[in-house]
Amino acid sequence: MIEKIEELLVEVNGFTATSKEEIENFRIKYNGKKGVLNDFFEKFKEVPNDQKKEFGQKINTLKQAVAVKLEDLKNASASSVVVEKEDLTRPAFPLELGSRHPINLVKNRIIEIFKSIGFAVADGPEIEDDWHNFTALNLPEYHPARDMQDTFFIEQNPDILLRTHTSSVQTRYMEENQPPIRILSPGRVFRNEAISSRSHCIFHQIEGLYIDENVSFADLKQTIQFFTTELFGKSKIRMRPSFFPFTEPSAEIDVYWGLNSETDYRITKGTGWLEIMGCGMVDPAVLKNVNIDAEKYSGYAFGMGIERITMLLYQMSDIRMFFENDIRTLEQFKTL
Repeated sequence: MIEKIEELLVEVNGFTATSKEEIENFRIKYNGKKGVLNDFFEKFKEVPNDQKKEFGQKINTLKQAVAVKLEDLKNASASSVVVEKEDLTRPAFPLELGSRHPINLVKNRIIEIFKSIGFAVADGPEIEDDWHNFTALNLPEYHPARDMQDTFFIEQNPDILLRTHTSSVQTRYMEENQPPIRILSPGRVFRNEAISSRSHCIFHQIEGLYIDENVSFADLKQTIQFFTTELFGKSKIRMRPSFFPFTEPSAEIDVYWGLNSETDYRITKGTGWLEIMGCGMVDPAVLKNVNIDAEKYSGYAFGMGIERITMLLYQMSDIRMFFENDIRTLEQFKTL
């Protein structure tokens, strides 16, 4: 039997396989319940005592050789599997294309228009102090804007609040820069207002400021005229007298929207005219507050709500749509 084991050992060491079936048949032949190894272990008790040691060693050698061969065959089989080449540039899964938010689309367009006539963009903090948000802009202590019903105060003594307009950016800029000044200040502002289809406690403004020698109201009107023509394609505007603490004289700007559709009648209340911004000549008191010589320099300022203009341009009826992030709304701006 020892000679038989040695013959099988040679067979095992020289065995090769080209398929998983051949490997499985080899395993069954040697390691199966009725396989060669179990048969030899059964016959072990019939071996004379003086031969048991040598016989046992031969069986173990064969057993180890079978185990090594099976492991080699399995590894060879795994490495021989042909891996299909993939296109590594292909996306792993369909990717949805995003889009710019409509507020950003309109804001960027407004900035682009004013940059073409020399305006730069200035930025400032959304959490402001009383001086930059109110006092420097000629808003007295008794002004209703300082009431908790209109302003989100974070703390008092000193008063810290969420800015109610981006005019605070202008006061900070004027404190640090001398004329000529020609800036835009876009950004979020906060007011304690009831949320409805026409108003929100958070909205966006973009304000402009131009200060230099001999700046006149005519310069302001021509700038607004250029802007409305570029943005709306409508050049007919009117200026109605108004009041703002930080400008004198002050005016509201209306653009003639027309009465070409039912929507035009609704948004203009049947007049054809639509208010889009407020403006005016910078009050000399504001210039003095920021250490600019009011005798030498003059300037104008204007401000508009980006949401309102966006609603006009895209005929959106509810301001809350800008903040709900409904994918059905935002998907409409993919191509813009």
